[in-house]
Amino acid sequence: MDISSFSNHCNKIFDKVVKDYHTVNSVTASCRNPYPKHSLDYLLYRKCWIDTVQWHLEDIIRDPAIDPAEALQLKRRIDASNQERTDVVEELDVLFYRKFSGVPRLPNAALNTETPAWAVDRLSILALKLYHMQVEAERKEAPSAAVCREKWEILLVQREDLSAAIDRLLADLKTGRKYMKLYKQMKMYNDPSLNPVLYGRKK
Repeated sequence: MDISSFSNHCNKIFDKVVKDYHTVNSVTASCRNPYPKHSLDYLLYRKCWIDTVQWHLEDIIRDPAIDPAEALQLKRRIDASNQERTDVVEELDVLFYRKFSGVPRLPNAALNTETPAWAVDRLSILALKLYHMQVEAERKEAPSAAVCREKWEILLVQREDLSAAIDRLLADLKTGRKYMKLYKQMKMYNDPSLNPVLYGRKK
């Protein structure tokens, strides 16, 4: 893991995922991950693929003419996708933790507001926003193409800023200026033993 240009590495993988998905452009397409299983790049690719499919599921479910039964199926698929996304992010954080947990902390070392993987999660979403905003900016019949162009340029700045922040965070973790902890999202609604609607049905 080359932390000096890690964000650039992530952005290249995320842009590749978005391009790969749109060659098939189907929410039922299987993920053909080109990287070794359980490697960092595998997880980055998988993470962005989940985000990309879910992006399009969110578009589909907002169709006002959608059949209610289909919408319910999509909603449950989106719920499952959210859980899978969380699982992959937490798996990424385990890799970061293993890399930096042995670094001696400086006396004033502090925690960051978010872990490296959750920052990378935002970078993945930005790749999707950039792609789709550019599509709208270049769509000739789009009534707000000029506005979309302005938004696309703002998103570019956001990606540049977030990328720099991620690289700084990793540098701080490497030198002991910051340290990280592993956190779990502790989502309750997917757990039949913690969601009162689900465990109430057993009574």
